[in-house]
Amino acid sequence: MKISQYPRLFGLLLAGVLAAIAAPVPAAGEEEAAWNGGLKQKYFADQPIEESNAVIELTAPYRAEDPALVPVSVTAKIPQTADRYIKTITLVIDNNPTPFAAAFHFTPDSGKADVAMRLRVNSYTHVRAIAETSDGKLTMSKAFVKASGGCSAPIGADLEAAMARLGKMKFKLDGDKLALQQPNLTQLLISHPNITGMQMDQISRLVKPAHFVQDVKVSFNGKPIMTAQTDIAVSAGPNFRFYFVPQQPGELKAEIKDNTGQSFAYAQAVTP
Repeated sequence: MKISQYPRLFGLLLAGVLAAIAAPVPAAGEEEAAWNGGLKQKYFADQPIEESNAVIELTAPYRAEDPALVPVSVTAKIPQTADRYIKTITLVIDNNPTPFAAAFHFTPDSGKADVAMRLRVNSYTHVRAIAETSDGKLTMSKAFVKASGGCSAPIGADLEAAMARLGKMKFKLDGDKLALQQPNLTQLLISHPNITGMQMDQISRLVKPAHFVQDVKVSFNGKPIMTAQTDIAVSAGPNFRFYFVPQQPGELKAEIKDNTGQSFAYAQAVTP
């Protein structure tokens, strides 16, 4: 085929190659420079943080296939009980333009403080998950990810269609079943372009202003299950996987707000 026949495809391929060439590869000892050089102090001040997989474990690919869609999951290693539970999980991507990716807040009604999503990774970096338990202790799990250009990856040609679906949401239960008094795996799918402010519109060739989901609240029968603050690192079409423990049939509700001030809500009845 002739390159002139497929200018957009060639442009995307070239951008990927150039990003890979330009991606800085940390030298020995430099992988912790950003974290120790200010990020830890910025987000956690002087609080001690134990590095261990005993409370949570973060999983991410060592080499990402798509830097704009990097699958990341955090698995809790302790149960959510009234006596001790994981209260918050904060995700930090050291070398992203905005290192703060998200903070998820849980309750004992969450059942399990697991969470999974897709993130943008802009250069070779550590991705960190820091758990705060109800006793105030902090524990960190991390993974090194080789990826580049995730925050500036092209928006694509379907932005108009994406904007037409803006704010639409739905829940997916694991197997479409609800098990009472035990953790149920649930997925919240949100239609939102999550524009980073660093991306070029492939139609207009202009860099689009940032437009991303900033706040997420999920409740069941009016009780909070999971709330989150998110930033530009969360990929387009955000989807979050988490657990909740229903004591009876009821209503799952999601409420989101983006950085432009737009708010959206969706409710779904769930029964055993």
